[in-house]
Parts: sequence; structure tokens; C-alpha cells
Amino acid sequence: MTDTSPLAATPWSDLPATERMPVLFVGHGSPMNAIEDNRWRQRWQALGAELLAREQPPRLILCISAHWLTPGWQLTAMDKPRTIHDFGGFPQELFDQQYPAPGSPQAARFISQCVLHPVSRQPLVLDEADWGLDHGAWSILKPMFPNADIPVIQLSMDYSRPAAEHFAIGQQLAQLRERGVLIVGSGNTVHNLRTMRRDAADNQAYDWAIEFDRITAEHIAQKRLTSLCDFQQSGAVAQMAHPTWEHYLPLLYAAGAVHADDEPRFFNEGFQGASISMRSIIWE
Repeated sequence: MTDTSPLAATPWSDLPATERMPVLFVGHGSPMNAIEDNRWRQRWQALGAELLAREQPPRLILCISAHWLTPGWQLTAMDKPRTIHDFGGFPQELFDQQYPAPGSPQAARFISQCVLHPVSRQPLVLDEADWGLDHGAWSILKPMFPNADIPVIQLSMDYSRPAAEHFAIGQQLAQLRERGVLIVGSGNTVHNLRTMRRDAADNQAYDWAIEFDRITAEHIAQKRLTSLCDFQQSGAVAQMAHPTWEHYLPLLYAAGAVHADDEPRFFNEGFQGASISMRSIIWE
């Protein structure tokens, strides 16, 4: 699907301001959530309907997924981003899923010029061919926006950089909210696949998982968002919650894009497999 709306022909620098878009962090959990009729997916569907019912629905979605790591930062800049099935061992039905949302090369070029590398201050790199929409993006966006008619751009993450730089990129993204851009971080506040227990109920989790999720939620509720960058100071609890931290980093982009007068609202609180927190947040 190619973006043929009137907005596609208007330079992004000339688009009129909109009401400020919310910011989302979505715990995506298992890829199966994209097709199973569970409470996580049902809440994504309800939230999408809520956003589409706004007087000014999103013009563009900018998604930061745990599953696209690159040297430096990159933006997808193709007309038709492909649906990436970056997983294994799941039913064929999941591999058959497609999310043909258009891209927006024009918007990507605009964003690359106004959101700069936090150290070099150079424009972000444009990926015009290689990536697309990985399951961290499409598995939540398809239930939320099933018509796939809102252009989607993905922003990669440089895993080698310190947490504060990821937050700083998010702070630069904040300016896009008044241009109709819905910023969506997709990861998990707790993510340890090594310790998963597939027989665990949604309200069951390890003590360390509950503790790290609680610490994170308190920072958010009390608007101590810069404190989220210090997550590794929680020591062993943080190490268990995130043996690697690519699923935590998207939270920093979303939190960085929050304005002082935004209020957080939690949803999808609970766990999958005792070691994946599905906690999600909308700031508006």
C-alpha cells in the first residue's frame, strides 16, 4: 500500500500543526499476541479505536522496536516497508501475517533533519531498502490499526550507546507530536526469555520481575522519567529483568518524548511466562 493521501504531496515542513499526539510504550510480549484473542490484543484493539476516534487521528506512526538494532540510528525511508517475520518456531498462521502499511520517504527525510545524532549532531541515516516493519512494530500496530492506512516509519536503536543518549533522541522526537506523529515504543519493562515458564498465569511472576516492574512504574507514575536511564543501578534485579536491554530501551524513547504536562496512564499490567512484563503506558 502506497500513501496516496493529500498529506503525501505536502512537504512535512509545511503541514499545519495538530493537537499534540499521545506517546505510547507498548509491552509486545510473544509474537502470538498478534493473532491470539487474549486480553493484551483486545486492549490494543480498544486503544487503536480510541486513537482513531480523536478529532485529529495520527498522520504518521513512528515506531521504535526492540528488534531493530544498528550501528548509529536509522529511519526506514521506503514507500512500501515489508512485513518482517523475525522469529522461529511459531505456527504458519503467524508467518502468513502481513501488515501493508505505507511508508513515507518524505516524512523520513524531514525527521532525519530535525532529529539528530545526540553526539555527532549529524542527520539520522535513511534506510531506503533493507529493513521494513519487524514484529515489534506490526504485531501491535495490526490490532490497533487494522486498515494499515496510516504511514509507518521505524527508528532503529544503537545498542552500543548509553541509556542517556536513547532518552535524548526521545526528547528530540517530542517536537513531532504537534505534527500529528504518534510515537510508539515497543518492548517490555521486564524481558527474560531464559527464565520463562509457559504454564504461568498472567498474575504470576518471579519476585525480581515484580520488583523491577514496580520500580519502573513508580518512576513513571511520579514523573521521574530521567531516572529510567539509571535502570542498571538496580543491580541484580535489573540484570535478571534484562539480561540484555534491547527490550527496555524503547521505553526511554517514549519517556523522552513526554512533555511536563502529560499524564501517564497504565494499561495491560501483568506478565507473560512469569518473566515478561506486559505493562504499557500512554502519556497524553
